[in-house]
Amino acid sequence: MTLRFGTDGVRGHADELTSELVVALGRAAATVLVASEVVVGRDPRASGPRIEDDLCAGLALGGASARRLGVVPTPVVAWGSAADDVAGAMISASHNPWHDNGIKLFAPGGRKLTDAQEEALEAEIARLLELGPDPAGDVARGAPDDQTTVQRWAAVVAASLDGRRLDGLRLVVDCANGAASSVAASVLRSLDAEVTVLHDTPDGRNINERCGSTHPDDLIAAVVAAGADAGIAFDGDADRVLAVDAAGRLIDGDQLIAICAIDRHERGMLPTGAVVVTVMTNLGFHHGMAAHGIEVVTTPVGDRAVLEAMAAGGHVLGGEQSGHIVFGDHATTGDGLLSAVQVLDVVVRSGRPLAELADAAMVRLPQVLRNVRVSERVPDAAERLAGEIAAAETRLGDAGRVLVRASGTEPLVRVMVEAPTAEEADAVATTLEAAAHAAFG
Repeated sequence: MTLRFGTDGVRGHADELTSELVVALGRAAATVLVASEVVVGRDPRASGPRIEDDLCAGLALGGASARRLGVVPTPVVAWGSAADDVAGAMISASHNPWHDNGIKLFAPGGRKLTDAQEEALEAEIARLLELGPDPAGDVARGAPDDQTTVQRWAAVVAASLDGRRLDGLRLVVDCANGAASSVAASVLRSLDAEVTVLHDTPDGRNINERCGSTHPDDLIAAVVAAGADAGIAFDGDADRVLAVDAAGRLIDGDQLIAICAIDRHERGMLPTGAVVVTVMTNLGFHHGMAAHGIEVVTTPVGDRAVLEAMAAGGHVLGGEQSGHIVFGDHATTGDGLLSAVQVLDVVVRSGRPLAELADAAMVRLPQVLRNVRVSERVPDAAERLAGEIAAAETRLGDAGRVLVRASGTEPLVRVMVEAPTAEEADAVATTLEAAAHAAFG
């Protein structure tokens, strides 16, 4: 067995991340990333301490010292990597259930790894595993030794408002029993927001459990019951954020990006006049940006694709519908708390409620998503269904959109349809789903 990198590091059931594999990953990372020091953080999953010990042991065997941050959001690791020009490693499975875990790596400077770096890591891991376990593997185990990096990051997030405050905002914050639990409320309160906190008592097994950005029902109910101005929902490692308006309506990543893009454009803080999003971004976002004279750069799915396009084009704002938003002038990766602070700053400066800002930024078209299970993986699914897709696009015209793509990891064909009405979107999606079943079994 070896490790393979997916769209965001390695991830799977925690039991699959054996000590032998994780130690090998640590050794390989020290070598391939030419790292003398690595900042290491984790979310509060039960498997985190064991994986952290194994990873740090591997780093030591590879000649790198591990600076342990303990339980921190992923953006703290990325920020520490960038600020101190060292490599970084985050142990987390993001929005997955507690029994999963994973490892995300950052090159010195806080950047996601390139394809070439991941391929080199996979090759080095395979070589090390073939050699067998190192007899000196039980080293570099212990408690967190860095209590300052998270404090430095929190100060930078607050300072991103250039001295402005969030005075008087009444917020409900759902920490997903995850990595944001110990820090999100304190940063928002330091900016003079009134904060009620939900799901901030992680026990190793309750991360993302019916809470956070993937399960916002508790947050919606709490915002409405409290008469709050807004709600904020993080995922397990706090690199994503979604919001809830005062009426309890969910505000997704597309809408949050749209609000910030328009605000920055009006203030001359969108230097290229463009924002970067993925193919999953709602068509209403494109219409909203066009109405404000903002160019939209579209990438494949995944935050790494967004980051690469931002770097290549010199763009400062990008993200995904899931709430993974990148403010390139403040961070090297998605940061849920930074994104929340930036959006709330627009609310305060404009004097307009979140709902009004979201509605003015874009009108979200009904979107239907279908995961069609097929007999085997079909990488060229879109090409083989080209006729059916063209017919659907003709039916919708400029008022809708169709996206058909194969899953990169499972025997699934993913169908996305947007249309002026939910009924029309559902009908077109059903037709394409039937075509996929007929073509691929």
